[in-house]
Amino acid sequence: MLAASGALPDSVAMLTQLLVPSLVNQLTALPQWLDKGEAHALAHGNDPADLLAVRLAVDMFPLHSQLRVIAFQAQEAIWRLRGEETPADTVALRTRASAGQNDPGSLAEIRAILGQALAFVRAVGPDELDAAADRPLSHALPMGMVFDMTGFTYVRDWSLPQVGFHVDMAYALLRSAGVALGKADYVPHMFGYLRPGTMPGG
Repeated sequence: MLAASGALPDSVAMLTQLLVPSLVNQLTALPQWLDKGEAHALAHGNDPADLLAVRLAVDMFPLHSQLRVIAFQAQEAIWRLRGEETPADTVALRTRASAGQNDPGSLAEIRAILGQALAFVRAVGPDELDAAADRPLSHALPMGMVFDMTGFTYVRDWSLPQVGFHVDMAYALLRSAGVALGKADYVPHMFGYLRPGTMPGG
């Protein structure tokens, strides 16, 4: 069991296998949600692109910003753990999410952004990030706050929770717009573990 301080377990931390499959699962599900959102909008005579501007509250990011932040944070984590600077075009996703909230772009653009992020994450080697587990990592936020962490605590306490938060917000935004999403849409990867014959009504 890990200490609250984030001390590594006695065995070698499988950091890549903690981070990468989780990101792949989330980035794979999101375009499917957009497909359902588009179908819902068309069925009700609405412009599917309008979904990108949906907000839960006036001081929260709209859907398109949530999705851009997901794509940014998923890729940023890989670059940070490699010990490399996050490329400017990836950082631009975060900047656009914040500064361009009233300029949602198109569904095609958002799908492309998510697809590029997924391809990038999938290309990570099976143990490529493991050596970063106990390496010091300083994580600076745009407003000036700096957190001194390790690669392991960065993944556990920042990267996965942050991506998860914005995925949750995207789900909530689409549900608030009437899109019929459920738990099966949220964790479709779980069906890969389903024991045969245990599906209700199956």
